[in-house]
Amino acid sequence: MKLITGLTAAVLLALSAGGAAAEQGITDTEILLGDVAPFTGPPGLLGIAHNVGVKLAIAEVNAAGGIAGRQVKLVSEDDGYVTSRTIQSIRKLIGVDKVFALTAMSGTGQAMASMPIVKQAGIPAMVPIGQLPAMYEPPINNVFVVGQTYTEGMRQLALYLAKTHPGAKWGVILQDDDYGKALADGLEQAQADAEINIVFETKYARGQKDFASEMLRVKAANVDVLIAGGIISENIGIVKEAEKLSITPTIAAFWPGRVPEVLKAIGPASDGLIGVDYVTPIQSEAGQAFVELAKNYLSEEEVPRINRYTMTGYASTKVLLTAIKACETDLTWACTIEKMQSNPPVETGVMAPVRFGEDNRFSNSPVTIMRADFETLSYSPVKD
Repeated sequence: MKLITGLTAAVLLALSAGGAAAEQGITDTEILLGDVAPFTGPPGLLGIAHNVGVKLAIAEVNAAGGIAGRQVKLVSEDDGYVTSRTIQSIRKLIGVDKVFALTAMSGTGQAMASMPIVKQAGIPAMVPIGQLPAMYEPPINNVFVVGQTYTEGMRQLALYLAKTHPGAKWGVILQDDDYGKALADGLEQAQADAEINIVFETKYARGQKDFASEMLRVKAANVDVLIAGGIISENIGIVKEAEKLSITPTIAAFWPGRVPEVLKAIGPASDGLIGVDYVTPIQSEAGQAFVELAKNYLSEEEVPRINRYTMTGYASTKVLLTAIKACETDLTWACTIEKMQSNPPVETGVMAPVRFGEDNRFSNSPVTIMRADFETLSYSPVKD
């Protein structure tokens, strides 16, 4: 309690400093950024990969001489995918470490819970993980959301499946939280434009490991298309259970689970899984170019950690650093925010060019439907 009270007081002190707070994290020799992500537990597979991407973007800038002679440094906090720890970490980074900007605020629910603190502080903040419309509608001046929402991604995934599987019986298994609700909203939107016959649907609590009951009901309902709305271990459990029951519906999963480790854990049954994403597959030409770039800056231990979250962390941080660099002679929060909204589109090499606007804090990146290949542990764009 003493620690939390102290952190809260520090944040309030920083906020009360007004204009002076806008230059925190800047010295003659460095620019300090902050990052919050899960580095432990199953979600750590995503958080660590994201952090590696942030480090890559920073290393690339520093190798080119930094920004106005300053080297960029990063303070990272592990929240373990626990919202209370996210909030504590955000308060620490802003009020104690006094970082200049935030490169991430962890997952969907964690970022939403932290939004009031970040909005009040006025610190430039990126959201490259767990995008929701509530994060940018209405626009929050200092918060920039990179990528695509779960809702729109699910809408386009569902429309593709409806087109390629006409008359199919659908099953839907979703997580009982903001993430699951966002997917449900996207599915509902797709139903307004396509014939989608859902014969089985259920929710599960985050962290559930046993899906035997759910999959027995999927089998009993003769499901042809199954939406596996988990993240890591949940999707593994769902697909493995389908294999055990000898059922072969077309299974579609979302981008939180679109990583090689998930395909490897599932085994050959992962071949043909349908996915959706707004960043390029690792096995694509652009993906391989990204891996080669990473090898120039990352350690031998970090390179194997690369997955699609490395790309999103890299892209989002590169956009932020581009804005900061444009403010070399006026390194303030106000200038950085202005450049974020007025800069031309930023090419990242791993997704569509990223840009914002005066009343736009969402990049609205286009998505691609993909199919898994177990042999390469990667995904390729569909050709249907």
